[in-house]
Amino acid sequence: MLNSLRSIVQEVNSARDLHKALAIIVTRVKQAMHTQVCSVYLRDPDGDYVLMATEGLKQEAVGQVRLGRGEGLVGRVVSREEPVNLEDAESHPSYQYFPETGEERYSSFLGVPIIHHRQVLGVLVVQQIEQRRFDEGDEAFLVTMSAQLAGVIAHAEATGTMVTVGNAATQAKFVGVSGAPGIAIGEAVVVAPLADLKSVPYRLCEDVEAEIEFFQSCLMAVRDDIKGLGRQLEERLNREERALFDAYLAMLDDASLGGEVITKIREGTCAPYAWSEVILEHENTFASMSDAYLRERATDVRDLGRRVLAYLQESNQQCQVYPDQTILIGDDLTASMLGEVPEHKLAGLISVQGSSNSHVAILARAMGIPTVMGAVDLPYTRMDGRPVIVDGYKGAVYSDPGAQLTKHYTAIAREEEELVKGLEALKDLPCETLDKYRLPLWVNTGLMTDVVRSLERGAEGVGLYRTEVPFLLRDRFPSEEEQRVIYREQLEAFAPHTVTMRTLDIGGDKALPYFPIEEANPFLGWRGIRVTLDHPEIFLAQIRAMIKASSGLDNLRILLPMISGVQELEEAKTLIYRAYHELLEEDYDVKLPPIGVMIEVPAAVYQARELAARVDFLSVGSNDLTQYLLAVDRNNARVADLYQAFHPAVLRALLQVVQDGHSQGVSVGICGEFAGDPGAAIILMAMGYDVLSMNATNLPKVKSVIRAVNLAQAETLLDDVMRLSDAAEVRARVEQTLQEAGVTRVVRPLSEAE
Repeated sequence: MLNSLRSIVQEVNSARDLHKALAIIVTRVKQAMHTQVCSVYLRDPDGDYVLMATEGLKQEAVGQVRLGRGEGLVGRVVSREEPVNLEDAESHPSYQYFPETGEERYSSFLGVPIIHHRQVLGVLVVQQIEQRRFDEGDEAFLVTMSAQLAGVIAHAEATGTMVTVGNAATQAKFVGVSGAPGIAIGEAVVVAPLADLKSVPYRLCEDVEAEIEFFQSCLMAVRDDIKGLGRQLEERLNREERALFDAYLAMLDDASLGGEVITKIREGTCAPYAWSEVILEHENTFASMSDAYLRERATDVRDLGRRVLAYLQESNQQCQVYPDQTILIGDDLTASMLGEVPEHKLAGLISVQGSSNSHVAILARAMGIPTVMGAVDLPYTRMDGRPVIVDGYKGAVYSDPGAQLTKHYTAIAREEEELVKGLEALKDLPCETLDKYRLPLWVNTGLMTDVVRSLERGAEGVGLYRTEVPFLLRDRFPSEEEQRVIYREQLEAFAPHTVTMRTLDIGGDKALPYFPIEEANPFLGWRGIRVTLDHPEIFLAQIRAMIKASSGLDNLRILLPMISGVQELEEAKTLIYRAYHELLEEDYDVKLPPIGVMIEVPAAVYQARELAARVDFLSVGSNDLTQYLLAVDRNNARVADLYQAFHPAVLRALLQVVQDGHSQGVSVGICGEFAGDPGAAIILMAMGYDVLSMNATNLPKVKSVIRAVNLAQAETLLDDVMRLSDAAEVRARVEQTLQEAGVTRVVRPLSEAE
């Protein structure tokens, strides 16, 4: 059964559309379970469950039979969200007869729900003529199959909603995580790495005969390459090994292979996509064969496919046209892909892979480009040329949006533009409450492009400079002097304001390409200060570069990430003192900068008092602290709804840290997304945080809200929310305060009130 399961999942994974995926499922499951019927019912936009594929029932019933939640046996499976296993289906009270199916002959019934993101997508059913209750092994197999296929079917179903030749577009929504805030409305441009057969964008061809001629010229070029390789290696290979080149040439000359591609081109598909589709089908056929020799041929087919695809794509890339409002989409976007698009045409970004901490997301925030990361269910290869909306606030993507949705998001985008213009007037005004309580607002930076935006928006300092960004932009560790130059630019740009530089924070989801860290659980592994303490040569060079860069400016603070105890802090301080004294001995005119600790793991929360007694300041990293307290990966779309910054446990931890820090006479700041939430800023101010550090984009909004309330209002809000036991209740109470202050529009765009 396990081999059958793997084989079916592999086949379904390679299916290019919903129809093929469902056909594979019903055929292969019926064979594996030796039953007379296997059917799949899927939820339609109206919430009904429609028979979409069957092997055993009458084909004319497909698309015709539909049941609501709780209606019939299929509806019972949906409402119960668990298997229904019946020996005599007709005798069950929920049984409903559909004459068009011809299912009256079948007595035994086993149906299991197909659940994805807590939603019942459909029901997988097997039936048999003989009266018998399917045994535990059968039920376990079908349950395992539905669980394995849930994501695949969700993806395939989404693909099926995409336009194919001759069909009308259907609005669809896909969920990821927010990479950069904002709204973008534009046209999708799909980018993919060269010669990746599974990432070829679906495009139509305008001139069929020209496309066929182009395809055949690429085949000829690959034939010449293979013949040349064969000649070069002729003397170094034996006869059996040389036969591989002959096999490649035979496949290229195979009329059926080229014929299949040409047929698809004549149907209107571009050559690269047609080729990839045919090759993947043949590769899958070989891979599923029982004979070991034939299975190995799948590798040969794939290799040949990549060779031809490289030629097909190279010519296409040379004539890439970017529309005025380009929404760039890729499986895993890179900085170089962004660089290909003219700056004035890049409106939004969507990456299937990656997280809010990915390099691309950091760049997007610095450039102010609305971005969604981790849109894992997005059928991106089918998106090219489609109208798309990017909701960077919610991490949502809408393809082929209808007129009403487009109007809705256009209004949001205009409101944002007007809001930004209105907030520009606050740049030179202090961030203080109505009763003159002063709260400094700093920014988080990582690139020089952040500096301009930050200063334009009235930043009073830098609460977090991510020093790992210069490391990410190189193919090796930057030298001490290279680091000094970069750090000096930041320090000079903000002088005399303070710049807080966090020491190298890699690991987790931030890996350097030249220093890979492979771990089963990276967020609980080798990251932050743990890496640099294990590599003092890296840490010392960075500290020396920072201190030298601050010479004559003296506006540097050093921040240590991922500290989980006093021992780590003492070890890090010893190295900092060593670097400082080395520079003094080398006759550098430098001063020892203030040293601080990031509070971002639960252990640090409960040792905040002891840590504060040994440093000059504390800074809460709210993003990591929240995910560690709630055991929720903030970059995982599947559990995104569980990442709740207003969770009472998070609020209690934040209050304890600031109280313990102040008890030792040190300042306590906070950097992270929570500090940039205008509603959260009111709570943090009431808690007593000395500095809020945030993305430059949010700074004017936070300042606007702080200037609209008084400290007494904030303290009343804090007293109220600390008594609440649910994040939703906290959020609602914050909303009430914002409404009373008349600043709801500043805080929440219309998209939040859909």
